[in-house]
Amino acid sequence: MEEKPIAGAYRPAIMGMHGMVSSGHYLASLAAQRVLARGGNAIDAGVAAGLCLGVVHTDMVNFAGVAPIMLYLAAEGRVVTISGLGRWPRAASVAFFQEHCGGRIPLGVLRCVTPAAPDAWLTALERYGTLSLAEVMAEAVALAEEGFPMHPFMAANLREHAAQLAQWPSSAAVFLPGGRPPAPGERFVQRDLARTLRRLLEAEARASGQGREAGIQAARDAFYRGEVARDIAAFFRAEGGLLTEDDLAAFRVQLEEPVRVAFRDYEIYTCGPWCQGPVLAQALALLANEDLEGLGHNSPAYIHLLTEALKLAFADREAYYGDPEFVAVPMAGLLSPEYVAARRRLIRMERAWDGMPPAGDPWRGEAWAPSPAGAPVAAAPAAEALDTSYVCVVDRAGNVFSATPSDTCMGAPVVPGTGLVVSTRGSQSWAVPGHPSAVAPWKRPRLTPCPAIVFKRGKPFMPLGTPGGDVQCQAMLQVFLNLAVFGMDPQQAVEAPRFATFSFPGSFEPHPYLPNELRLERRLAQRVGEALAAKGHKVVPWPDWTWRAGGVCTITIDAASGVLTAGADPRRMSYAIGW
Repeated sequence: MEEKPIAGAYRPAIMGMHGMVSSGHYLASLAAQRVLARGGNAIDAGVAAGLCLGVVHTDMVNFAGVAPIMLYLAAEGRVVTISGLGRWPRAASVAFFQEHCGGRIPLGVLRCVTPAAPDAWLTALERYGTLSLAEVMAEAVALAEEGFPMHPFMAANLREHAAQLAQWPSSAAVFLPGGRPPAPGERFVQRDLARTLRRLLEAEARASGQGREAGIQAARDAFYRGEVARDIAAFFRAEGGLLTEDDLAAFRVQLEEPVRVAFRDYEIYTCGPWCQGPVLAQALALLANEDLEGLGHNSPAYIHLLTEALKLAFADREAYYGDPEFVAVPMAGLLSPEYVAARRRLIRMERAWDGMPPAGDPWRGEAWAPSPAGAPVAAAPAAEALDTSYVCVVDRAGNVFSATPSDTCMGAPVVPGTGLVVSTRGSQSWAVPGHPSAVAPWKRPRLTPCPAIVFKRGKPFMPLGTPGGDVQCQAMLQVFLNLAVFGMDPQQAVEAPRFATFSFPGSFEPHPYLPNELRLERRLAQRVGEALAAKGHKVVPWPDWTWRAGGVCTITIDAASGVLTAGADPRRMSYAIGW
């Protein structure tokens, strides 16, 4: 047999024609597949998987966290974005954090924003699903009530953060049963979380005579206006938090237009600049006319070019991205051909930009802003506590579901009796006046989770996403190019070695900045590290298969044959399943 020009993969690409799921945990993928087998569509299945991730991956995903969602609705031929991101309490402000917290956003209840994931899941299900909440939540409730075997990834994460969890009695009771984190293979039960989920199902059942949508709305009211909301608000009052019953009752996720960019035969849709999704769009716009094939996959020149394009996009993220309801984000200008061409001219193939490049001026289409802000100050990172997971589903009818749920259990205490840690996404804001993502009452933080959907020649081609904080857009870019430019199948594209730049202020408090740092998985660093260092990059080897390089999941859709092919990242607990 002729040897292929690209490396094989350790796992096979999973193929099918009737429905396909790829997610951050194998039990979540199985739950979604069961829903498809029961007649549900991709939205029903995606919500089922997302709910399960909030049980089997509670260290990375919380039911009271965030859940940005993108959908392609085949019957309507359109892409829908559900923001799935909470808002700062109305009592929050930069002045508050400067006066009471020294200009920082500390661990604990003060960094909590309104929970968005419940409303995001329920909105997707109510508007675009076909099944009841009871039908899609069944597996999540069972996994919480009966438990599941603790997996090595979560066990290691809880062990690493045991001291932090121990400072909060309500968190220790859940995640340190018997005074220690569960070991791999031990059954892990979350009875309080199960009771919270059942509260929603009981509300749905009481309203079931009024129809499916009314039942789902009743479940939503039980969370945001009923007993759950009262429990959350009472705990925050006792702990000195800012979140109130009124904040919870007023919150709703929003349906928003996606950002779209062309790359050769492809169109990439991301969420808007309330998250970092447009970084992927900007990087692809900068690379659209490059001879990437000629540079060679993961060659020094290729890695350098992608890194410098990403640094330009991250510089604009720092200068402009924020909640569009509060900040005039020049999204059209950032993707305009004139601006992209001007920014591209800043990339020098022989030398890396020293640190983060300056932001451009997208209003005038110029590479440099007229009065660029001062350069950020280099700062060492705090202990990285990355969270997030991902799920994508494609069903037989061609509907596509892509979601990146998140929020760690370690950033704030569990609300006693609920099993919930309220979204700590306030850690992705700045207590700095004038910053586009500065804290403000009812404002949304700038989110890292950023699902995507890719089209090819006008037809849906692939959902795509990953956990990984500031690495997300970088990993997604590499996997997409592995497929679109270098012809890899989804599993090969996911397993290929990765790199990531950190030459910009990080998204998480305290927003570390590591000028010129470029991390490469060791199988890359050994081969190309010296050449990149000679260009001015500060090369830092990552262990091979490090979970910090992301956990990408994706599904490709062959428009001609109908074959669905999935990849799932072995760097984490990801698995794909289909038939």
